[in-house]
Amino acid sequence: MKIEHFAFQVEDTKAVADWYCKHFGFTVKRGSDEPFGVRFLADESGEVMIEIYSNPKVETPDYKNMDPLILHMAFVCTNVPETIERLLAAGATLTSGPDKLPNGDHLAMLRDPWGFSIQLCHRGVPML
Repeated sequence: MKIEHFAFQVEDTKAVADWYCKHFGFTVKRGSDEPFGVRFLADESGEVMIEIYSNPKVETPDYKNMDPLILHMAFVCTNVPETIERLLAAGATLTSGPDKLPNGDHLAMLRDPWGFSIQLCHRGVPML
């Protein structure tokens, strides 16, 4: 089995999709605003997608107050400090790091402008 996508509820589908496309290089593979906003966003590899939606049947989780260890989206990153600065300028906030671990990993945790946790990972030994 191969993962097609994972999904999360957001308040403003268009704004979130636009931000991830602009700052992470995602592309919209499918989207609609009826009956509610939904976007399938593919990463630059074209192999992984996230679905974001604003379904009125459910509440949007309080991502801002959710511990990043409960839920976060992790990104392979070649230059963690540079990417932190770029994302901070785009409205993200830094919550921890950057940290260099004994195994050579370089990690940082941020929140996107809506509070969802994103992790930047430069692995000492790549896993993918």
